[in-house]
Order: sequence, then C-alpha cells, then structure tokens
Amino acid sequence: MDMRSLLTLTVLLALIRKDNGQSQKPTVSLLPRFPDVFVGDDITLICKGGSGTIKWFINGVQQSHQDSSMVLTAVTSKNSGGYECEQGGSKSNNLSINVLELEPHAQLSPSIGGAVMSKGDGRNLVLQVDDDPKGWVCFVLRGENGFRIQPPVNEKRTVIFAELNEAKRATFWCKKGTQRSNAVTLKMTELRVMLEPPAVPALLGESVALRCVVWGGGKVENAVFSKNNMPIPNKMKDTYIITNATQAHTGKYSCRATYRYSHISPDAAQQEGISDAQELKFIGGPPAATVDSTSTTSLRCSCNDCPADCTSYRWYLTPFDDSFARQRLSENGQYIEMDEEGLYSCRMDCGKGFSRFSKVYGAQPTPESVNVLPIIVAAILMVLGVLIVVLVALKCRRRGESSVQTTERDKDKKTGGDYEQIQLTDQAVYHTLGESTDKDKGEGGYEALQKRQEETVYHTLAPGEGQSQGEGQGGYEALKNVKAEVYQTLSSAESKTPAGESEGGYEQLPQKAKDYEAVTVEENPYEELKAGQQDKKQTSKDKEEEKASD
Repeated sequence: MDMRSLLTLTVLLALIRKDNGQSQKPTVSLLPRFPDVFVGDDITLICKGGSGTIKWFINGVQQSHQDSSMVLTAVTSKNSGGYECEQGGSKSNNLSINVLELEPHAQLSPSIGGAVMSKGDGRNLVLQVDDDPKGWVCFVLRGENGFRIQPPVNEKRTVIFAELNEAKRATFWCKKGTQRSNAVTLKMTELRVMLEPPAVPALLGESVALRCVVWGGGKVENAVFSKNNMPIPNKMKDTYIITNATQAHTGKYSCRATYRYSHISPDAAQQEGISDAQELKFIGGPPAATVDSTSTTSLRCSCNDCPADCTSYRWYLTPFDDSFARQRLSENGQYIEMDEEGLYSCRMDCGKGFSRFSKVYGAQPTPESVNVLPIIVAAILMVLGVLIVVLVALKCRRRGESSVQTTERDKDKKTGGDYEQIQLTDQAVYHTLGESTDKDKGEGGYEALQKRQEETVYHTLAPGEGQSQGEGQGGYEALKNVKAEVYQTLSSAESKTPAGESEGGYEQLPQKAKDYEAVTVEENPYEELKAGQQDKKQTSKDKEEEKASD
C-alpha cells in the first residue's frame, strides 16, 4: 500500500468516526405528539440516540429519573418547561412543553368502569363534541406505537372500543383538524382482584370513588383498602370514597378482597386476593364556570378565575336519563332562558380551549298555559260544590233544630201532620184552659199546665221532696186525660174510637183528611173540650160527695 492509499484510508476513518459521533447525540420526543398539552393529559417523553447512562433535566435541573422514557400523569402548569436528556456525555435538544390550564374541545370518557382492565378485556369510550361528530378521528398509543381508529358515527354520539392488545398501558384520544379531545389512559392487570381508579383526572375539592372488583363477576364479600401499604378505615364492603379531596389524598392505593363466584355455584368456595397498586394524583384542574339562577326561568353563567381571553359562553342541555346525550344550545351570552326540561350547564370559550364545565342545574317541566284554565275551572267547581253541600247541611240542621224546639215546646202533643192546624188555634186552647179556677191542681189553666210541664210532669215520674206520689200521679193523669180528649175531639166520628183512648185518636189524625177538615170548619172546636172538662169536674165532685156520705 503506497502513501496515497494510506492517506485516503485515514480520511475515510475520520469521516466515519465523525458521523458516528454525530449519530450518538440523543433526542427528546413527545408521545402522543400533541400540538397543545392540556391540564390532566398523560404524556410520555422518550430519550433516544445515545448510549450509556441517561440523565434527565427539567429547566436545567437534573432529575433522579434514569429510564429512557419519562411518564407524566395528569400534568398541570407545574409541568411546563424545557426537557433535556443526556447520554454518553452528550445532551439532547431542548423540548419545550406548555401545559394549558384549559379543557380541550371534546371529551372522551369510559361508558362504564375506571382506568384498569383485566388482560384481554375491552371497554367502550364515548366521545362528546359540541358540533357535528363527523370528521373526528381517534388514535391509540401502545408503548411507542401509535394506531389510527375510525370510529362509527351516529347523530347522538361517537363510540370507540378500547383494547390494550397485550400492552401494559395505552392512551386514547381523538381529533378533528386542530381540535382534539382529552387523553384517556387505560392500564392492564393480570390479577383477579383489581382497584378501579377514575379514568379522568381526580380534582381537588371533588369526591372520588375507588372500587374493588373481581374479574369474571366475582362477588366481593369484604375489602380492605390501603394507601401506600397502610390500611385505611372504611365502612363499605367494596368501595372507598374520598370526599373533598386534598393533596394529602395523593398516593398509591390498593385493596385486598375476599370473594366468591356465587353466580357460578351457590356453594363456591371463598377466595382472597390483592390488587395492583394504582397511583392517584389530585390536581386543581382548569378554572370552573358556575351557574346560578336569576329568576325562576333564567340562568347566568360566570367564571371568576378564568383568564382574560375567556370572553364568550357556551350553554349545554343534557336529558335527565342520558348523561352522554349532552347538546350544545345556540345561546352564547351570559344569560339564558330555560325553555326545556333537563340539566343545564355552561363553560367559557377561551380561544385554544375552554373552562371546566359548571355543575348542572336541573330544570323541571312547567305546566303549559293551555292547561291552566281547565285546572282553574275544576277548582272553582269543586269549591262551589263544597259550598252547596255546606249550605244544604246548615239548612237541614236548622230545620232539625226548629223541629226539636217545637217538640220541646209542645211536649203534651204528638205532631203528625196536624201541627199547623193546632197552632192556628193555640190562643183558643189556652183561653179555654185558662177558664178553670183550680190553678193549684193545674187541671185547666195554662199557667198550671206550663208549670207542670217544667216542674211537675217529669217530677211525677220520680216523687220528689215535699210532694206525695199520689199527687204527682194525679197531675200526670189529668194532663194525659186532657191530651187524650184533645186528640179524641180532633178525630172524626168515623173512627169510632172509644173516648179516653188517646193513642187511637192520635193514629187516626194523620190517616184521614176529614180530620183536618173538621178542625178547619168548626168556628170553636174546643167547646167540646171545655164541656168535657166541666163534666169531668162534676163527676169528680159527685164521687167526693158520695165518699163523704159513706
């Protein structure tokens, strides 16, 4: 080999060394390749191209992490900055990441379940967008390999079937042009017992439920939850609920469960198992809008913590029975009128993203105006009906009271239809009775009759102090004879009822119209009564004389 050939070989070797040295410089890349990173995203940084030990630097500060990939879960604005890696003494380029404290344009979330799945299982993810769902394309990143998913689209929602395909974890997201959804990360476990953390970021101040479930539908009989390998007191058998979450709740959670496959066999043996530990990180999240009512039909949207570039509003209505059927309304102002029933919510448009959704405000259906008139008419008719019933009852009651008063006033009479006729001649009766001069015995005078009604008649039934039983009976018999003679006189001659039987005369009175005619035609029908009384008195006098002569 001559000198010329040796020089050529030396140059070639130098060039090869130079090329190899340049190819050994590491690079940092972002997966998934999001143009914008939103708060709550899970991202992965990959360091490639060098050899030897890897060092990571964030904003020039060396980190303890030494793997070729760095996974950042539920990122916040604190994760913003420049990322570099060093390998074999050579530093990579600087990758700048800016985390937007906003929500992306669309929302992707599991229809059921949490962020953990058993090996070989799949789960439906539902995409909710403000506008037309057509044109949206979804992707999955398994490890460092990405794949495109063309979701089926209908008028209401877009659904994709998420599978891990032997990967330990996979991240799913969707996009349309420059707009994209949030990223959902699902993790795989090979254990029968698994802890299900939420698939969406856990937010400070909110409530989070951790469920301990068993693969294959096993029934959990009891579960013990642990945080950072320390048992947690819990009253529920298969769920642990964190209320009003704080940073202190951040940590790795697991559960140990006793369970049975009782749906396969009633006599299934009890089994026990423990889940993988799952990291739970609580973040502040984007600023949240709020909804409050200004009247019975009007709502107002506001966001005190939103940045200044959040200038417009978006309103949404979700049916009571379908939380995934949220629809955007045409209104874009701060106020809205509730024209339909459902759950109202809002958020503010901030250019590259949105504020967090407000809490929902439920609007119940209101009766239509056309239905108010029949209700009012029915109510009025009911009130009138009640008033009529009350008036009729009062009238009947008054009539009853009047009858009772009349009966009390005329205890020596039995009304049976001739009450009005007798009442017309009350003065004549009282005048005739008043002609008697024997007032002490009360056989004819009105005053004596009234006095016996109030003091003597009832007292006669039970002899009282200062009065003999014979005198009481005599007064009662005299009154009874007067009543009998009055009714007997009113009776017609056709009845043929013997004198002195008052009951017979009383029965005849309401049965024949002739009795009433007799009372009406006679000018003084009580002359017989007077004569009868005189005859009776004469008879009584004769008996006394006979007794004296004996």
